[in-house]
Amino acid sequence: MKTDQEYMRLALDLAASAKGNTNPNPLVGAVIVKDGVIVGTGLHRKAGEPHAEVHAFNMAGEHAEGATLYVTLEPCSHYGKTPPCANRVIEAKVSRVVVAMQDPNPQVAGRGIKLLRDAGIEVEVGVLEEEVKRLNERFIHNMISKRPFVISKFAMTLDGKIATHTGHSKWITGEAARTNVHEIRHEVDGILVGVGTVLADNPSLTTRLPQGGKNPIRIILDSKLRIPLDANVMNTSEAKTIIVTDKAVDRTKAAEYEAKGVQILYVPTNEQGIDLNATLEALYQEGITDILVEGGGAIHASFVRSKLIDKYIIYVAPKILGGEHSISPVRGEDVDMMDAASLLTFESFEKFGEDLRIIAYPKGE
Repeated sequence: MKTDQEYMRLALDLAASAKGNTNPNPLVGAVIVKDGVIVGTGLHRKAGEPHAEVHAFNMAGEHAEGATLYVTLEPCSHYGKTPPCANRVIEAKVSRVVVAMQDPNPQVAGRGIKLLRDAGIEVEVGVLEEEVKRLNERFIHNMISKRPFVISKFAMTLDGKIATHTGHSKWITGEAARTNVHEIRHEVDGILVGVGTVLADNPSLTTRLPQGGKNPIRIILDSKLRIPLDANVMNTSEAKTIIVTDKAVDRTKAAEYEAKGVQILYVPTNEQGIDLNATLEALYQEGITDILVEGGGAIHASFVRSKLIDKYIIYVAPKILGGEHSISPVRGEDVDMMDAASLLTFESFEKFGEDLRIIAYPKGE
């Protein structure tokens, strides 16, 4: 007979299969087991659609009575776009519920678990908890901070360069690594760059996968509205574009962008440029829950200096570029001592073709 961990692993894998489709909701998977037989499975496929438990109970039918429900997140106890799942669990007359983690949403936060226990159902909490927390890092971050989860992504040579002194950067990594980047774009709400990247590369900032994929909202920081009206990001038929600019900018120029379907967000500036904290707050109000920062060294320096990066995805190519003036992924002001370095914790290493992908988090996160 399989263990609780093995059944929860299946629920976690089901949840992960919906990456990119459930925002702003969490990724949730559910498995119903009776007498060692899986009688129902489900996942939350898309925001506004039935939750994972509902799909699992629909599959299990009458076999759910007396069974064990494995679910990656505490069943909800409040009315949202769908009825409370905790009520459905009780009505199904399961005998036991195994929950990976308590819901960080203040509207739930243990209430669903209490409802189940008050109904006489045995509840165990914490099976594969850390893995489920990592899977739902974006949702947990949203609930706690009320701002988007920020991912810094860049590709560099082994000696830490993202471009030559002329700005040439295509291609540092191989096809497998670039495909993985597009898979990540499919999963996030927004992709952010500075106006310098648009002027230098004229990117489309869309998701290009063989099977298609979701295009993230394109977010460009442009305090003086320098983006050409014929730039690729001005084509809003493929993907939405938001330009974040200074509150004091010429509104007549802004109207030209708006006429092309571009949304303008006006935020304050400071001595470093556009206020990034205000930017993230404004983007969260627009419903953007996570952002992939793909800008150049100046943009990454601004986010690093402001301590606003929640996760790093770094691709390292087996190349040495060298040079005094080759461009680094994080630029900005020089520091005098190693003690001033931002500290990270390496989470994982994985090869994509000949390239290495490193996932890291700020130290202490």
